[in-house]
Amino acid sequence: MQKIIAVIRREFVERVRTKAFIIGTVLGPVFFGAMAIIPGLILSRQSTGQRIVVVDGTTAEFGQRIERVLAQAQLGRGENAKGVYLPVRVAAVGRVQEVVDSLVPLTGLSKNRGTVDGILIVDEGATTTGKLRYYGKNVGSLSDVRELQQALTPLMVAERLRAVGVDPAVAMGAAVPVALETRKVADGKLTTESGASTFFLAYAMGIVLYMALVLYGTQVMTSVIEEKTNRIVEVLVSSLTPFQMMLGKVVGVGLVGLTQLAIWAAAFVVLQKNQGRILGFFGAAGAGGAASLLPTTDPRLLVVFLVFFVLGFLFYSSAYAAIGSMCNTAQEAQQLQSPIMVMTVAGWFSAFALLRDPTSTFAQVASLIPPLAPFVVPVRYSIAQIPMPELLLYLAVMVLGLLVMVWLTARVYRVGILMYGKRMSFATIMEIIRLRRSD
Repeated sequence: MQKIIAVIRREFVERVRTKAFIIGTVLGPVFFGAMAIIPGLILSRQSTGQRIVVVDGTTAEFGQRIERVLAQAQLGRGENAKGVYLPVRVAAVGRVQEVVDSLVPLTGLSKNRGTVDGILIVDEGATTTGKLRYYGKNVGSLSDVRELQQALTPLMVAERLRAVGVDPAVAMGAAVPVALETRKVADGKLTTESGASTFFLAYAMGIVLYMALVLYGTQVMTSVIEEKTNRIVEVLVSSLTPFQMMLGKVVGVGLVGLTQLAIWAAAFVVLQKNQGRILGFFGAAGAGGAASLLPTTDPRLLVVFLVFFVLGFLFYSSAYAAIGSMCNTAQEAQQLQSPIMVMTVAGWFSAFALLRDPTSTFAQVASLIPPLAPFVVPVRYSIAQIPMPELLLYLAVMVLGLLVMVWLTARVYRVGILMYGKRMSFATIMEIIRLRRSD
């Protein structure tokens, strides 16, 4: 046991002291902070005071109504409300193109040189065709164009209703869309999580697990190849059994991953509890629902995630260690690790295939497949809690799958680390697995 602990300590210390680990550990909280701050900043920094010239080529009052609607559009509420547009209407009946040509050179320039941000062209018959033209410097901003369309659409509908003799106020009042306020229910109790925050949590868990398995699993494989290439493994075999070497390496690297995840989780909790203060510091306190992107997290979910992360890491890392023992170069390893990459990608997509119905037959079957369970079970639990008997069943199947994987990879590892110059094939691997120990 002391020898295994020595290997674990060596693998852990060597990796924790690297610049890659430090940078990766710092980037995790930065990512979570960005997810909390950037949406709020975007919402609070929406364009205001856009100078729009309404070129009115109609003989009716449609152009005047457009000017009033744009002047009334505001961002925010109360004393902090700001006008989105600063419209100016120019009557241009019979000379629309002439007026537009004179305004284009003044559009899109700096505030000191130009006086126009955009030109809204209202042609005769616009209410019939439903088409308006807009020339501006911000047409590449999908949000600005969408907001302008949203501001003008009710007016266009009202004009058409008025044209056929229907009171727009009555019709528009009856056509108000349904607003759904979503909140997650867990164990028969309402939570503070919305539908968007639940999806974000599931997505974040899936991507963190995928990145950790690939990153640290590859480190295990690379470390085995380096020791084998440098013939260090021959020295280690004299004092350690191959199984002790593999177990120490896998657990040591796994502890590095858990340490990094623990730091990320602590940073996530701190950010989640102080989202309002952080947004206020950046001047985005009134950004609406931006802070809900970092939801409150059930401690039981963290336990489920960590348990299946550990089991999944041991499952995949033991396979990576076996692949590293069979290869003499990194190029060979890139080819042989393809089946593992296929399994991790399958787990990634399986987790998101069940977002719509986490209790479906597919979700239950995928939870019973060891390569997929580390991805599927935590994501399912984040959406709809799994009954304890069912969760224990998934855990037992995952442990059983891990034991089978460790047994297979250990047999390959003990032979592969001392094989040099021979390219491995599937037939050779099967022969190694069936080979009985002679010691």
